[in-house]
Amino acid sequence: MAKLLMGKVALVTGGSRGLGAATAEALADHGADVAITYVASSDKAKAVVAKLHAKGVKAIAIKSDQADMTAAQPMIDEVIGHFGKLDILVNNAAVVAKGQKVDDSQLDTVALDRQWQINVMGAVATTRAAARQLSDGGRIIFIGSLNGDVALIPGVADYSGTKAAINGYARGVARDLGPRNITVNVIQPGAMPTDMMVEALGSMTAPDVFLDMHAIRRIATLEEVSEMVCFLAGPHAGYITGSTIDMAGGLSS
Repeated sequence: MAKLLMGKVALVTGGSRGLGAATAEALADHGADVAITYVASSDKAKAVVAKLHAKGVKAIAIKSDQADMTAAQPMIDEVIGHFGKLDILVNNAAVVAKGQKVDDSQLDTVALDRQWQINVMGAVATTRAAARQLSDGGRIIFIGSLNGDVALIPGVADYSGTKAAINGYARGVARDLGPRNITVNVIQPGAMPTDMMVEALGSMTAPDVFLDMHAIRRIATLEEVSEMVCFLAGPHAGYITGSTIDMAGGLSS
């Protein structure tokens, strides 16, 4: 594999499991040194770092709660202090609150508010802190969701709202950082084999009625999405910015 990211330093928020872990490994495969963040999965984070070291790159895990906006700057400072720079930011950390309709008498507003705090304000805080430190010619990649454009099922109003907010924010940041040749893009996956899919659909196996909605009748693999991250992070994507890229097998077609 060509080491197109050799010499680059990447930060992947929420990198201890699921897509975050797959993305960290893919970036390392392409030669990047990688920092990941985690909240509670210390053992999983250590295991990811061990895998990254085995690939011959430098790697660290930083405990940082994206729900706490004040944690963003110390986290970025730790990355800079350890690696000396930051070239690639992957805003991956997010949660999904189980679907309840907005008129549900038992609506869990605490969980929904925390979802907004993590998915939007935490990503905003991380981006603000990183923007001042990011190398010219760097990359910011947000992991969004197809739900940012299409509310496919009832009970996703708040989750869809958080992802739609990220789309608008990313476009604005792309404008702000364009003069420094920093690109900012959003990847919108559909369902993937992650814990979040279990929370949303109740199983790691998508039901037939859901698969039937896809032009390509399956869910995405983590490798497919993580390699798109690597492409956007790499030298061939320098003229792609302010864009939202769907990776959902034609689900919205």
